Amino acid sequence: MTTDAIVAGLDPDRGVFVGGRWRPGGGASLDVDDPATGSTIATVSGGDPADAVAAVAAAEAALPAWRAVPPRRRAEVLRRAFELILADADRLTALIVAENGKAAADARGEVAYAAEFFRWFAEESVRPGGSYGVSPAGGTRTIVTHRPVGVAALVTPWNFPAAMATRKIAPALAAGCAVVLKPAAETPLTALAVARLLAEAGVPDGVVNVVPTTDAAGVVGAWLADRRVRKLSFTGSTSVGRLLLRQAADRVVNTSMELGGNAPFIIAEDADLDAAVSGLMVAKFRGGGQTCTAANRVYVHAGVADAFLREFGARVAALTVGPGATGADIGPLISAKAAADVTRLVERAVAGGATVAGRATRPAGLTGHFVAPAVLSGVPADSPLLGEEIFGPVAPVATWTTDDEVVAMANATEYGLTGYVYAGDLRRALRIGEALEVGMVGVNRGLVSDPSAPFGGVKQSGLGREGARIGMEEFQETQYLSVDWPDRVT
Repeated sequence: MTTDAIVAGLDPDRGVFVGGRWRPGGGASLDVDDPATGSTIATVSGGDPADAVAAVAAAEAALPAWRAVPPRRRAEVLRRAFELILADADRLTALIVAENGKAAADARGEVAYAAEFFRWFAEESVRPGGSYGVSPAGGTRTIVTHRPVGVAALVTPWNFPAAMATRKIAPALAAGCAVVLKPAAETPLTALAVARLLAEAGVPDGVVNVVPTTDAAGVVGAWLADRRVRKLSFTGSTSVGRLLLRQAADRVVNTSMELGGNAPFIIAEDADLDAAVSGLMVAKFRGGGQTCTAANRVYVHAGVADAFLREFGARVAALTVGPGATGADIGPLISAKAAADVTRLVERAVAGGATVAGRATRPAGLTGHFVAPAVLSGVPADSPLLGEEIFGPVAPVATWTTDDEVVAMANATEYGLTGYVYAGDLRRALRIGEALEVGMVGVNRGLVSDPSAPFGGVKQSGLGREGARIGMEEFQETQYLSVDWPDRVT
């Protein structure tokens, strides 16, 4: 099936999904462009604040019945969603490639990852937490239970249009919540496809509502001002996260935030260099470097820096650049601005004394937002390339000599999402990893994302966790009941 046919099947002229009905929105339409060509592949009807309020009303109306559904039945719906996403992997992969631009292999991996959240939380939904016990003073019994927080507003980014939606929807539904979702304006098509699959899986009308929009501030602002919305789960930049936290404070809305990153990738002198390079290729170039967990700064021990740069530079130079659908290793960045920003960072670093230690070839004739992957060595410590989240296929490399030195460099940032450590001595790797001020550490591996693990950061990289058991608890409130219980039976 062609991309045009896939898009037509989503009926983008009725791109707002409220109360189980697809309808035109009241806002401006969204032009969805292919980053590989710059051409428009779809125009999606966009929602406005009135649509946002209607979505909340639908979610509130559906909430009591969904909350009352036994966990086993909710689990069966989630399991069916997992199966349907995998069965529809070809179509979802094509959509992600078309609207996001990532390489086909990365897009297919995202689909499998997105589906897995429904399987994981299907299993977690039938294991409700709680406790029962005798109070220390006697005379009462303490019962602790967890119940759905209520209507949850979900805001997702463009870099993982399937997985960021399912990572939020699955635990919310498992907990018994109803949701309103605003996908990124750059990549709304995948969210529409996922919503259709959820309806097919048996999610009742109104439990999942989707409002694509060009007016993100208006739509999300309407949700945060609505007393019926009791949860905000946001993934995006730290700057936008700060703004949303200020708005959420007015009504003390329960919030989860997965924000920016500036991940250090540390290579010790006793590391397996082949393994470290292979891990770095994944950590840096998955999704073209446009991931919050991407290795942003590479710190290699001075004793092995030359050997590392030879091997890593050669691997990067061999990467192919082109449209994701062609089988290229690296696709385009999401926009012309993104490509210009990354290019500017590289040019400033080179002007400041950095050296290009390896660079792939950008074929002539490409019309999209392509940036050739590059390795830069000798990057000055004060370079913006080390201080800012690059969000592109560029790897700056600096050297170190002592563990204390590299830990200090790694922690010298306001971000604290992810870090990576490669060392032959596992105890040393763990010691360095535990010293990093981050929420997640890859030890001798270049991938940390897993639905069964708690995903999230510290410092200004966010609040709360997604995935694992705690991912469902983020959509629950704890309640305790103190029950009068005489110590003696009369």
